[in-house]
Amino acid sequence: MGARSTGSHPTTTKADGHLLEYFRQNFGAGGGGTNASPNDQPAGIVASGGVVSDYEVSGTYYRTHIFNTTDTFTVTQLSSSPAPNDVEYLVVAGGGGGANYRSGGGGAGGLRTNLSGHPRAGATFTVSTSPGSYPVTVGAGGAGGYPAGAKGGDSNFGPISSTGGGHATGAATGNAGDGGSGGGADWNNYSAEGSGNEGGYSPPEGNNGGNSANPNAQGGQGGGGGAGAVGADGTTPTGGAGGIGLQVLISGPPASTQPMGTPGPVSGGGYFAGGGGGGADTGKTGGAGGKGGGGDATTPGTQNDGQANTGGGAGGAVFNPAIGGGGPNSPGGNGGSGTVIVRYQITSTQSGDPLSGGAKATGGTFYKYGSKTVHVFTSSGDFTNISGSPLTVDHILVAGGGGGGSGGGSGSGGGGAGGVRSSIPGLMPATDSQKTVAPGAPNKYTVTIGGGGAGSPNYTNASVKGTDTDFNGPDGNVNVDGGGRGGYYPPNTNAAGGSGGSGGGAAGYASPNTPLSGGAASGSQNQGNAGGNTPGGPGYAAAGGGGAGGAGDNSDASTAGPGGVGVQLPAPLRDPGYLIGTPGPSGTHWFAGGGGGSGGEGQTAYGRGGGPGGPYAGGGNGSTRTGSPTANLGGTYPGTANTGGGGGGSNNTAGGDGGSGLVLIIYDT
Repeated sequence: MGARSTGSHPTTTKADGHLLEYFRQNFGAGGGGTNASPNDQPAGIVASGGVVSDYEVSGTYYRTHIFNTTDTFTVTQLSSSPAPNDVEYLVVAGGGGGANYRSGGGGAGGLRTNLSGHPRAGATFTVSTSPGSYPVTVGAGGAGGYPAGAKGGDSNFGPISSTGGGHATGAATGNAGDGGSGGGADWNNYSAEGSGNEGGYSPPEGNNGGNSANPNAQGGQGGGGGAGAVGADGTTPTGGAGGIGLQVLISGPPASTQPMGTPGPVSGGGYFAGGGGGGADTGKTGGAGGKGGGGDATTPGTQNDGQANTGGGAGGAVFNPAIGGGGPNSPGGNGGSGTVIVRYQITSTQSGDPLSGGAKATGGTFYKYGSKTVHVFTSSGDFTNISGSPLTVDHILVAGGGGGGSGGGSGSGGGGAGGVRSSIPGLMPATDSQKTVAPGAPNKYTVTIGGGGAGSPNYTNASVKGTDTDFNGPDGNVNVDGGGRGGYYPPNTNAAGGSGGSGGGAAGYASPNTPLSGGAASGSQNQGNAGGNTPGGPGYAAAGGGGAGGAGDNSDASTAGPGGVGVQLPAPLRDPGYLIGTPGPSGTHWFAGGGGGSGGEGQTAYGRGGGPGGPYAGGGNGSTRTGSPTANLGGTYPGTANTGGGGGGSNNTAGGDGGSGLVLIIYDT
């Protein structure tokens, strides 16, 4: 969950919200076109551009402007004491594209920052109202191609520029590209790795790519360079890993819930500009992408993109004759796009003034996006209207996901997602009524967050249904049902999936060898979908749990079923600076995906959480009993906390726990 504050409520507003300040200053409380007094104006910088978010750390208040597209940072008022007129920035360019055939990894986009205390911090940057406007360009990721990928696009914040990541090459067509970080060298050592820090900056913006294996070995290719380290050299059996990126904690505390960047090896998220993993020859293993959005190159014949808005380099290609031999039929990935984030100190008064706006209610944490204020409950609490007037609110309620089953040879079913109810039309088949919340503590609504159900501890014990989520007030309770448990191995009635908000997936086997059904979606409000079915035979694969957006997939004798797809937060609520939920089939802010079923005896395939290509929407992947380490061998994969995702089914280990639930209360700002 992307919480935006460690001690006080977060606030978020679109840049257009600064029009409120304009009218306050020029047409203030006195009316008649009389300007407000200077004492009524905020003491800090006033600026616009991007998505604006406030947060507080140990009594210091910050405002961030997050740019994921080209825009302008415009300063309309300078600060008076005590807030400074200095801004901190993170400028990340687009990552380099990968190439087809046996290619190296793309280099990460250049990364430059002046964040106080960061080991790569550049000089102080002081803004003014003259010029006032600072153009922002966000570099696109370089496209994958044959015989070479494309360089990533540069990113700029006023005079601060970072250089796009160097491209990778395939088929021995020349040297890998130079850039913010350099691309990795291609197969057979016919080319050299690309150089990093092409802009010649101090501190440097990136590192060199890695070299390939020895000539004629036709082994692994070099990893793309990252902002934090050079790309690793390829070896005879494996491609080199992409260079690690850098952690830049600029978008909001704490590190574990940074809304921008990716997880890294230590201290949670906020990592950017990882290099792409190097590709490899037939039968060899490609390299992992560098932490910070670098694309992996671990699966033959798969396009491995760098992650959007991280500047991650693309993963290289692993040669796969099964899809047509060489050349263009072995895809290289696209580099990840860049980002620009600007941060400055504001005063405590400014953080609560109408420019940011105080909330009309208490409870949970809150953010503002567009015209809406959203209170986010990740744990139980009270929602109280403090505005002095009746408040019309919408709600989105997500229950806890069901636990995944455990198998002892045959596969076990994925847990069903927690049920979802909403008063926003179009999110679910049934639409609840809005609530009118009267002001004052006696009229409060109590929010109860459902917990995820426990996965099967072993193949002789069943998993547990998720628990319900409630929104209970003076006019009654809105209840949503926890997700159904996944079916588990023993040949009894528990092999079928359990019912719930979404039903759990069926196990692979029961005696006699008869088909098994997934759990039904319970409740009268169309809260979710059924779990998948299985043909029922010894050693068979299991089905996926249902998701809020679709049923869990059925299995057959050898192929486990993915969990059902979840649902995505409506577009007007998808603040890019406040990450609710997880990635899904089209972007972020997804939740309530079903858990994937596990593979059967001797099978290497497993069901993905939340649909093919996952894990999506908080659903946990299934596991396998045999196979390679990259095939979820013997793993336990829970649903993600505060998504209502179902736990993944397992084979010969414990099933994954379901993810806890979530409540959003929404009203007009």
